[in-house]
Amino acid sequence: MKAVLIVHNAAIDSDVNETLESIGINCYTKFTNTLGKGKISEPHLNTDVWPGINYGTFVVTEQAKAEEVMANVRRMREKLGTEGLKAFMWEIEDVT
Repeated sequence: MKAVLIVHNAAIDSDVNETLESIGINCYTKFTNTLGKGKISEPHLNTDVWPGINYGTFVVTEQAKAEEVMANVRRMREKLGTEGLKAFMWEIEDVT
């Protein structure tokens, strides 16, 4: 099993959800009002100076689907540029 955390601008949440649904992933955990600062996008700190928030969408799935998620996020990043989208994948050793 693999875990994928997609950190993304709240404005593109529906795009992320549609991407997951297109792969057949219907189970995930959503972290709303997530703040952060990346290398290529503007900070999203929910302040007057740095408005905006991110969401984190967390998925645990089999390796093939996780790889599809990563490939789709790469395509979305090419399309959206610095809109604010990053994904991380790692191994899950146990689920209970």
